[in-house]
Amino acid sequence: MHIDIVTLFPEMFVGPFSESIIKRAIEKKMVSIAYHNPRDYTLNKHNKVDDYQFGGGAGMVMMVEPLALLLDKLMESKKYDAIIYMTPDGNRLEQKQLNQYISFKNIIVINGHYKGIDQRIRDQYVTHEMSIGDFVLSGGELATAVFCDALIRLIPGAIGDGASALTDSFQDDLLAPPVYTRPADFRGWKVPEILTSGNLKAIDDWRHDQSVEKTEQRKPWMLED
Repeated sequence: MHIDIVTLFPEMFVGPFSESIIKRAIEKKMVSIAYHNPRDYTLNKHNKVDDYQFGGGAGMVMMVEPLALLLDKLMESKKYDAIIYMTPDGNRLEQKQLNQYISFKNIIVINGHYKGIDQRIRDQYVTHEMSIGDFVLSGGELATAVFCDALIRLIPGAIGDGASALTDSFQDDLLAPPVYTRPADFRGWKVPEILTSGNLKAIDDWRHDQSVEKTEQRKPWMLED
């Protein structure tokens, strides 16, 4: 998988992508990530990439020309399965979408700033508009880091135990059950006896019941389907 990230601040990804699962996936060549700054494509003599909105109003907007030139350049050499724009008014990212995206070979992720990007980019290039929640960030970079982490960890071999990702919350439309580790008795706080019984069938049933109960309590709408 290859991910091209369009951003005014590529340095923001250094920390999140230099540790843990993403770092290992890059080192193993399971995924490659490249950064592209719209400032490198602006024709403005002052190197500007933003301007005032037509019609007035507070806040600046990322200009259509630098983004269009950048995207055109990328699309000359690759066919993209998705061109994603991170925006608070996009569809909320869910696990089932990530499970579909994992089959994609090439992805572009556009990060907006200020009041966002010129609508013509959204109309002419963007195939998916994505949000990580109903709140506003200073830019799309943090949301993109979240998206990339959630996606890359699903690549077979990216995490040590491949079965682990299949038992995460949301994979089967349920929240994950409680988990425990040694010691079995700490300060009198004891692990449920069923988990130390060795009865795998009973343990699986207990975990399923716990998942259903937690989902009913915390996210009941997940069970409506």
